[in-house]
Amino acid sequence: MMDGILTGVVTAFTTYNIMMVAVGCFAGTFIGMLPGLGPISAIALMIPITYGMEPSSGLILIAGVYYGAIFGGSTSSILINAPGVAGTVASSFDGYPMAKNGQAGKALAIAAYSSFTGGTIAAVFLLFAAPALANVSLSFQSADYFALMVLGLTAVAAFAGKGKFLKAAIMTIFGLMLATVGTDSDSGIARFTFGRLDLIDGISFLLLAMAAFALSEAMMNILENHKQSKEELDALKKDIGSLKITKAEVKEMAPTVGRSSVLGFFVGVLPGAGATIASFLAYGMERSLASAKEKLRFGKGSIKGLAAPESANNAACSGSFVPLLTLGIPGSGTTAIILGALISYGIQPGPTMYIDNPALFWSVIISMYIGNVVLLVLNLPLIPYIAKLLTIPKQMLLPLIIFFSLIGVYLVTFNNFDIYMMTLFAVVALFLRIIDYPMAPMILGFILGGMMEDNLRRALTISDGSFAFLWERPITLSILIITIIMLLMPLISEFFVKIKKGKEA
Repeated sequence: MMDGILTGVVTAFTTYNIMMVAVGCFAGTFIGMLPGLGPISAIALMIPITYGMEPSSGLILIAGVYYGAIFGGSTSSILINAPGVAGTVASSFDGYPMAKNGQAGKALAIAAYSSFTGGTIAAVFLLFAAPALANVSLSFQSADYFALMVLGLTAVAAFAGKGKFLKAAIMTIFGLMLATVGTDSDSGIARFTFGRLDLIDGISFLLLAMAAFALSEAMMNILENHKQSKEELDALKKDIGSLKITKAEVKEMAPTVGRSSVLGFFVGVLPGAGATIASFLAYGMERSLASAKEKLRFGKGSIKGLAAPESANNAACSGSFVPLLTLGIPGSGTTAIILGALISYGIQPGPTMYIDNPALFWSVIISMYIGNVVLLVLNLPLIPYIAKLLTIPKQMLLPLIIFFSLIGVYLVTFNNFDIYMMTLFAVVALFLRIIDYPMAPMILGFILGGMMEDNLRRALTISDGSFAFLWERPITLSILIITIIMLLMPLISEFFVKIKKGKEA
């Protein structure tokens, strides 16, 4: 193993490969900042460029684009509430309110430091634990994945304000319903398509996310008809470049970043989980652990609410390379494209890859640490300039947000129907926001819906239609017990608060 790591260090630290890391990180960050363009599009464009390269250099470039896009994706989420990348949806919940409060620079700095820390911790874990963690991935079965998805749905409690749990639950069910539209993966029969061929492949995540967040936000601003005064713009310009994070804030963030990085990495290791689920779970965990006073700050500009998903999604990106490199199992659409690139090089990922191709295996892992340093060096000096996007008057910014949202979705499919459907969803989302229904649980339900259904079906098939699979395996049972505890946590904490008040009285 040590010989392999040394080979990887020598390969990764060549001038050419360091340049590939820098190019990949810069390209990924820039693409991640643009709403509508994510790591999948970026990597798909990069694959033809890498054909003439050595496999290690090509994969290092592609990996740089991947975590660079996740790193940069937080920018559009924080500044204009337009999360084009699924893994940065949770970052907008507290990042965007911070930006609206004149703390855009601080929000982007917190995101940058959290992403760097999460990525670095995960790279160190990956270096020493990759072969062992392959066995952890293998031990998970469909029943365990289903239980994990149910646990992920308990994060709905994190998006529900006081007395709004029922609204959040309704929106989660709405998201699960939308996930069933399209072709049934088991029978191949079209479901809920109303005879439209455009819905055969289901509803696009990008379309739903842009409609629910970016377009509806723009429409809300238009309805409010709020014009920024000269004083407001001056205040934005004054505070916008402030990247300073106080010692108290660092102290507050540190435990959150540490917990979320570890959680994100282990969620990323599980095939099919990935950065999105990791970010939602981390956000939900931090809100559950927060005190009653701190919980009120979530969704309104909480530092912990921003640091948790940013640490987790970057850690999960590194973790997702464990099943890809050691088992040949792509955990997401992005890693599926990377798998295709590896196979095109004539390399078959699997349990023996770190023995058969040590230079490639370990150089990619070593390059992740270099990449995190490059991303921090690239992004911190650029933050004051990026954040000035907020100083653009709303009369100019809102049409730009609408234009990029519509064009971003259209460029993925070149289908007019998607534009009509996106507009319809935006109007529905606007109505739901007016009557105070949260959008985040719907996105969570939509993302987890397809994976939940597939794993439930496989689990039921293995157990001959019996629901005994829920308690037969220790892993499944343990996850479900944690799920029940997470759901009961608000009631338990309220019970203890009442007892404390009673004693004080």
